[in-house]
Amino acid sequence: MAQPDTKKIFFENLSGAGKAIAVLTSGGDAQGMNAAVRAVVRMGLYVGAKVYFIHEGYQGMVDGGENIKEATWESVSSMLQVGGTVIGSARCKEFRSHEGRLKAAHNLVQQGITNLCVIGGDGSLTGANLFREEWSGLLGELVDQGLIEADAVQKYSALHIVGMVGSIDNDFCGTDMTIGTDSALHRIIEVVDAIMTTAQSHQRTFVLEVMGRHCGYLALVSALACGADWVLIPEMPPEDGWEDKMCQKLSANRAGMKRLNIIIVAEGAIDRNNKSITTDLIKNLVVKCLGFDTRVTILGHVQRGGTPSAFDRILASRMGVEAVLALLETTANTPACVVSLCGNQSVRLPLMECVQMTQEVQKAMDEKRFEEAVKLRGRSFENNLKTYKLLAHRKPESELPTSNFNVAVLNVGAPAAGMNAAVRSAVRVGISEGHKMFAVSDGFEGFYKGQIKEIKWADVGGWTGQGGSLLGTKRTLPAKHVDKIAEQMRMHNINALLVVGGFEAFESLLQLYEARATYEELCIPMCMLPATISNNVPGTDLSIGADTALNAIVETCDRIKQSASGTKRRVFIIETMGGYCGYLASVGGLAAGADAAYIYEEPFDIRDLQANVEHLTEKMKTSIQRGLVLRNENSNENYTTDFIYQLYSEEGKGVFDSRKNVLGHMQQGGAPSPFDRNFGTKISAKAMQWVTKKLTETFRQDEGRVFANTEDSCCLLGMRRRALVFQPVVQLKEHTDFVHRIPKEQWWLKLRPLMKILAKYKTSYDVSDSGQLEHVVRNRPKESDASVAM
Repeated sequence: MAQPDTKKIFFENLSGAGKAIAVLTSGGDAQGMNAAVRAVVRMGLYVGAKVYFIHEGYQGMVDGGENIKEATWESVSSMLQVGGTVIGSARCKEFRSHEGRLKAAHNLVQQGITNLCVIGGDGSLTGANLFREEWSGLLGELVDQGLIEADAVQKYSALHIVGMVGSIDNDFCGTDMTIGTDSALHRIIEVVDAIMTTAQSHQRTFVLEVMGRHCGYLALVSALACGADWVLIPEMPPEDGWEDKMCQKLSANRAGMKRLNIIIVAEGAIDRNNKSITTDLIKNLVVKCLGFDTRVTILGHVQRGGTPSAFDRILASRMGVEAVLALLETTANTPACVVSLCGNQSVRLPLMECVQMTQEVQKAMDEKRFEEAVKLRGRSFENNLKTYKLLAHRKPESELPTSNFNVAVLNVGAPAAGMNAAVRSAVRVGISEGHKMFAVSDGFEGFYKGQIKEIKWADVGGWTGQGGSLLGTKRTLPAKHVDKIAEQMRMHNINALLVVGGFEAFESLLQLYEARATYEELCIPMCMLPATISNNVPGTDLSIGADTALNAIVETCDRIKQSASGTKRRVFIIETMGGYCGYLASVGGLAAGADAAYIYEEPFDIRDLQANVEHLTEKMKTSIQRGLVLRNENSNENYTTDFIYQLYSEEGKGVFDSRKNVLGHMQQGGAPSPFDRNFGTKISAKAMQWVTKKLTETFRQDEGRVFANTEDSCCLLGMRRRALVFQPVVQLKEHTDFVHRIPKEQWWLKLRPLMKILAKYKTSYDVSDSGQLEHVVRNRPKESDASVAM
């Protein structure tokens, strides 16, 4: 395939020749660890290093022998989609002793290993750092005992360590997301969605316990994602008298025609006196005070198991490659670092700074400094907590501010999972800000026809987990009906507009902005939230709905690949949606372990197709039996899915056979992923707070009306690298290819070489954007959702 120009060619600048890298997984397992191991092995081999597996974590390092094995390219095939850790993990008391670390050092020196990639939690990473600090002393002892030659001390003088955090609890400071957290949220939300249907049937209350002995992230985010009635976490114990408040809330929700209650409890939940709050305690309390039929479900190790989500596969693959880069660039004076995620970027942070910050959180909790503990968890955790409180607990009418502003919300374009979560959040935050909220059915088509009605707090209950668009959505643009839309705005006295949708929503806001010169009714604050599976909206790295579509693609690819197990060698050609935007094909390809992904943004010709066939033919002659090729639906008008299928079938004769599959609208359906629920919820809450600020700024007291006609009063709220940013839509015009409905620059194109490297292609890799060593800053700007990173 044709290669994009790169600012800095990785292979020419960094080489692993003569180096030995070992990878191990330690502590509790987490989904996505295998993807990280695969990325370390393949990137290590790609740069010319020797790579070793250390089986059974630190225990394997201490025991040595067969536990330390050289890895090959084929030894990590078919492990991307497997949960847990294939190379095993074990807690090792012996490594905590000096004698155990001495044995481990001897075993590593025997294999010439001086580069360690450790995937685990803070305990595993702290142990690795201690090992690094003792390294030269340990080698001296080994020489004194006659176990190694004296020249080995000079040859293996420094041990280099890079860490990746694998933990479903997301309890490590310094990174927005740890490997395994998103998959654990998938397991929790699958269970909650299933429980909600049976709870509704019998009007039951369910108390769910999720993992998190010292960290309430899973409980908090799953409560946000399912709209739970109450959540209990260790970082922020409830105020004294919480029992009565909780029962009042449950009772009020039932009185409001809600047929079920969901309470989510972290296993480490405590009250203000550090006394444990258990699921049985809550159940007995609800039964005693309210007499509700109440059941308890403890999710347990279900959360650790199963297939990793698309997010975790991509995160782990990116981190694994970044870890190898960090090891190649490290010197004897470089501190041990951990590869972290900030917003949408990989960063490297000093390992011990992160560990110390993590320990500070626990210390603050032990000393009952709970507000500080929440702050130390990071701004994202803090924002999650504030957003949950804002959406779950309605203030009494007497406490609500009275703004007298009317805000309309509508969906535009194709449906995307997560739209309903965004609408629910907008309605509830708007009501909390004192606005009267109006729902518009069927996009701008419904707007000009007058399908506008007030929407209340209770009307959006249970919307978070619903797929599609409950408001209804159409692709109709407003330009032809601006006069009627302006008239409806006047009739309903609409003072602000929130539009949730894809490229059509972006075009709609541009048209409304341009029509302001003619219609004063359009001189109001307008904000757009990007929601499309194609992820083709300018001004944002990510869109609501894209993660759900990626998971649908990855799950289907896993099943399709599995269908060939035990048969002869087979290549699957799979067509994805996305219009002219290759995001789904490229990022889905990286998550599913594809051999190639054909997209419009990276032109290809018959020579590239032929080279791919030859490459697959070579791979099929080894132990690899399945190939996967993705094609974006509009990647090339001549090289269609049928054409590529026929070409592969013909050229692969005698080596492999081919099958094709068009995924179609299944990518658009289904319940939204935890990521899309939370991303939609949080950016919508932020957008409504911006709307309130703009309404206050643009209200003309003398005229008694809102008048906003500046560029910055018509914005798109997008995720850009490390932050959520409001950008005037008119300024995004020059960054947009309107013919093909895509942004002119797309960040994910930098991920494509990763897919090729991990599929054994020799390619160029741009390291100009790779992580640089930074420092942990308290409450570093994490305006992004903690889950936002692909």
